[in-house]
Amino acid sequence: MAARPKILSIVLAGGEGKRLMPLTADRAKPAVPFGGNYRLIDFVLSNLANAGLTRVAVLTQYKSHSLDRHISMTWRFSTLLGAYVTPVPAQQRLGPRWYQGSADAIYQSLNLIRDEDPDYVVVFGADNIYRMDVSQMVDAHIDSGLGATVAGIRVPRKEASAFGIIDAAADNKIKSFLEKPADPPGLVDSPDESFASMGNYVFTRHALIEALRADAENPTAKHDMGGDIVPWFTEQGQAQVYDFQDNVVPGATSKDRDYWRDVGTIDAYHEAHMDLVSVDPEFNLYNSQWPILTNQAQLPGAKFVIRGKAEDSIVNPGCIISGGEVDRTVLGPNVHVDKWSQITDSVLMDGARVGRDCVVRKAILDKGVTVPDGVQIGVDHEHDRARGFHVSSGGVVVIGKDAVVPKD
Repeated sequence: MAARPKILSIVLAGGEGKRLMPLTADRAKPAVPFGGNYRLIDFVLSNLANAGLTRVAVLTQYKSHSLDRHISMTWRFSTLLGAYVTPVPAQQRLGPRWYQGSADAIYQSLNLIRDEDPDYVVVFGADNIYRMDVSQMVDAHIDSGLGATVAGIRVPRKEASAFGIIDAAADNKIKSFLEKPADPPGLVDSPDESFASMGNYVFTRHALIEALRADAENPTAKHDMGGDIVPWFTEQGQAQVYDFQDNVVPGATSKDRDYWRDVGTIDAYHEAHMDLVSVDPEFNLYNSQWPILTNQAQLPGAKFVIRGKAEDSIVNPGCIISGGEVDRTVLGPNVHVDKWSQITDSVLMDGARVGRDCVVRKAILDKGVTVPDGVQIGVDHEHDRARGFHVSSGGVVVIGKDAVVPKD
C-alpha cells in the first residue's frame, strides 16, 4: 500500500478588513462573528477538518488577540496522529517588517514548511462562507502532476469584472490570470460564464518554494498569491484551475452546493446573513454531514415569553424575546429583545440588548450593543449618521462593539 502524501495547510488570516469597519475596529477580519455562533475562520477550518486535513498553520497579523484566543480554545485536535491547528503571528524572521502581501506571508513563514516537510501545501483564505471538500481538490492537483492548482468558481461573465479572472483552456490549464478585466474571457463549455479565483490554492511543495523565492527577489512584485505567484506558475505551464462546481460535499442541497460568498464588505456580510434565514436557505447551516464547527456557548435554550416571536430567523442559545417581534434576523447568543420592539432584516451579536418599543431595521449590532427604550435604528439614515453610526452604500446601519445608543 502506497504511503499517503503528507499535506500541510496554511490559512491566511492576517487581513485588516478595512471594508468591514467598524466590525474590525477591535478584531481581525477572520475573527468577525458570523451566523450567530461562528467566526468567519470557522468555515475554512471546518472544511479542512471535515476533509481530513488536520495539520494547519494559521498566519495572523493585525489585531489578532481574539482570533488567536478563539483558535486556541476551539480548534483542538488529538495530537496522537500529529494533528494540530496553530496560530502563527508575524514573526519578522527576515527583518523588522510586517507581511508585505499574501505571498510574502508564506515566504516569511517557510520555516513551517521546512519543519513539517510536506509533499503538498494547501493555501486557503480565512474569511469566505462556503463548504468544500478540500481533499477532492488535492486529489485533482496530485493527478495533474502540475505545480499549482487554483480553485475557480463560475460567475456570470457580465459580473466578472469585479473579480480576479482565470482564463483556462479546455484541459483546465491556466492560460492567464487577469485582475478585474474589462472584457472577461468566457468558459470553453459556457461562454456566458467566467472563472473567478476563490483565493484557494494547492501547491507541490518544492515548486511553491521556488516560486516564493523568485517573487521575493523581484523588486517590482506586489508579493501577492493571485497577482504574482499564480502568474509565475502560469508562465511555466504549471497551473490549472479546479472547478468548484465539481466539488461534491456530503449533505449539500442543490441550492447551496455551489454557494460561495466573499463577505469583505458590510453589504456582502449582511446579504450572506440574509441567505441563512429563509425556509429554504441559500446556505444551509444545518447540514450534519459536513458540519460547521465552533466552540458553542454554554447557555440555556432560547426563551420566548409574553407572546414574543421570531419568524424566518436564527435564534441562538441564551436569547430571551420578551414580547418583541423578530423577522428575517440572526440573533447571536445571549441577546435580549424587550416588549413591543420590532427587529427586521438584521444581525444582532452576542449580548446585544434591545429595550421596549424599539425599531431596528436592516442593521448590524456588534457585541454588547445596548439600545434604550423607544429608539429607532435604520428608519432614518440621516439621523443614524448624525448619531455617528456607519451606514453602508446598501443602507445597512452598523453600530460598533459595546456602544450604548443615545436616546432619540
